[in-house]
Amino acid sequence: MPQISEFFGIQIYMYWNEHQPAHFHARYGSFEALIDINDGIVLNGALPARQLKMVLAWSELHKEELLTNWQKCRTHDMPERIEPLK
Repeated sequence: MPQISEFFGIQIYMYWNEHQPAHFHARYGSFEALIDINDGIVLNGALPARQLKMVLAWSELHKEELLTNWQKCRTHDMPERIEPLK
């Protein structure tokens, strides 16, 4: 599972050959959430409110890059790193 970004203690991952819809995994401490790339909603799991707001803001800024990485992971290619939230 490649890590594609990290900011403020939040780690962003994508798995290879994942199920639809297009999503990524966000981890913060013992919390983990699956975030839909297109709709910006939590599909499963949870993050603390502050961290979730940061992840959703970051994902909106990098939606195209996330979708490109999603396609790469679906074909077992290495995804690109994405600039962290600053």
